[in-house]
Amino acid sequence: MTKEHVTIFSGSSIIVRGLQNRLDDLKINSIIKDRVESARLGGFGETRSAVELMILNVDVEKAQPIVDAYKAEINL
Repeated sequence: MTKEHVTIFSGSSIIVRGLQNRLDDLKINSIIKDRVESARLGGFGETRSAVELMILNVDVEKAQPIVDAYKAEINL
């Protein structure tokens, strides 16, 4: 199986960073793709929910319970 990054969650920057911290505690590496900041630097607009949290596809099964619990906690 090839390792590639997949989006596991998207939302506002602060919400995404909260989930990233929980995944970091379990040693699951992640990348934040911030389209809002990229758009701002490029001089155009983007929706506030355009921040994505990406992890390796091999970590999805391990991360999914944390993501589900986080969504329930923030009422998503």
